[in-house]
Amino acid sequence: MKRVFSLALFLCAFTGGLYAQAVSTTVCDVLKNPKSFDGKMVSIKGAVVAGFDQFVVTGGDCGQDVNAIWLSYPEGAKVKSGPLAMLQLEPAHNFAGPAAAETRTSVTLQKDKEFKKFDSLLSQYHSKGTGLCPGCPRYHVQATLVGRLDAVANAGLSRNAAGKIVGLGGYGNMNVYPARMVIQSVADVTPQEVDYSKSDAIVEKGGNNGQPGQEPSQAPSNQMGYGYGDPLSVAEKAAGSLQPSQVTTQIQAVLAEFPKGKQQNGVTIGYGTMNEVGSSSAPSAEDTPDGVVYVCNFNRDRLGDALSIALVHLGQHISDLRSTPAGSGNPPPYVMENNAWVVSGSIAVAEGVHYLTMPGGYLLWDPAWPVANRSDNMKSALDSFLTQEEHLSQ
Repeated sequence: MKRVFSLALFLCAFTGGLYAQAVSTTVCDVLKNPKSFDGKMVSIKGAVVAGFDQFVVTGGDCGQDVNAIWLSYPEGAKVKSGPLAMLQLEPAHNFAGPAAAETRTSVTLQKDKEFKKFDSLLSQYHSKGTGLCPGCPRYHVQATLVGRLDAVANAGLSRNAAGKIVGLGGYGNMNVYPARMVIQSVADVTPQEVDYSKSDAIVEKGGNNGQPGQEPSQAPSNQMGYGYGDPLSVAEKAAGSLQPSQVTTQIQAVLAEFPKGKQQNGVTIGYGTMNEVGSSSAPSAEDTPDGVVYVCNFNRDRLGDALSIALVHLGQHISDLRSTPAGSGNPPPYVMENNAWVVSGSIAVAEGVHYLTMPGGYLLWDPAWPVANRSDNMKSALDSFLTQEEHLSQ
């Protein structure tokens, strides 16, 4: 499936007895046949990433659309690490498919010395320089994880021939992950600091004026005074400053996905916990246009000025899912993430962000780029980011 938009404008163990009870496996083995691991206690060694819209363990390229397992803590864990923005799909009262509540064996998180190290490392973010790098993790963490594996045969939304949504499964952001581990313990914790040196050097050289050779100022990333207010209002104001284009038209469509005032249209905005497993998948009490509730959650404090950018990012996911033509499958996660970074990057520039870096050190916007090279530079950055940091396949 082709990308939708132009890039012109543009994430110590228990005792030996517990390990004996857990099935030792790999991320790729789970993703080959997730349902065969459903409900089992497993032990997996891999790289853990907690970033902008990610909280996953990965073991390399598994040849899947999504090459990672989503991670969650048990309900009530009250720990810091996890994603900063997340879209969850839940069945509405009028959902056309089955929506029985799940019953799972409870898991208790072991908060020992190794876990505290794990949580601390994953809660640190890269903040050097005067550009914007939303949810950029300072560390990835190699670790051995033990926990309960939850799995579905089909992640995301399923539609019948008429285009009606009749199935909803999966975990994590956009429900695109077919497998989720609810963490019980961690061991062998080893930090891997993410290298942002190349993007940092460009930002420091250009400064806030976007001109090479000038010293960076100490002004905040949001230069146009949009501020730390209601994210929808901030995004709408920024969108109004954009010149007419295909991307501008799409941004207006994205903003229209969010309810105004007391309106209810199936989209909700919240500021709460995203790193804990929910207690139930029972339908909500409300009816929605397509039988699905689109729940947008944000870590307001850690996103700061990037909150409106994150809102547009998740709004683009909703737009992609809601506009899927009858008879076609859902857009691949790679395409949906690509589209979301294009529109949220455009809003970032409209808000006065001079440099936009994605998690992992991939520079998406540099005003010093020659106009003729901007599209190619953005495409290259997005391709590398989506495969290397988001662990998605085309």
